Amino acid sequence: MDEVFRALADPTRRLLLEELRRRDGQTLFELCTRLITAHGVAVTRQAVSKHLGVLADAGLVQGTRAGRTTVHRLDPGPLAGVAGWLGAMSAPAPSEESP
Repeated sequence: MDEVFRALADPTRRLLLEELRRRDGQTLFELCTRLITAHGVAVTRQAVSKHLGVLADAGLVQGTRAGRTTVHRLDPGPLAGVAGWLGAMSAPAPSEESP
């Protein structure tokens, strides 16, 4: 879960996840274009590639080679563990009974 939180800590990585949620199966070029046109975030291809690597290490993105390009897909599975933990943390703590 630490890797997921680390990946989510960066706003550019969160934007990449949002873009993959909107349209799954995008290439590096497509994601770079979306960051610039939709969000006004000018990031180099190399920087986006590194961000995708962090997201992949956290299990949030999977890349599949298609010829000379890689198609990136969102894997929301690791977010379920984070959502469960956040849900538990936002609920009232159980009261401790004195012995």
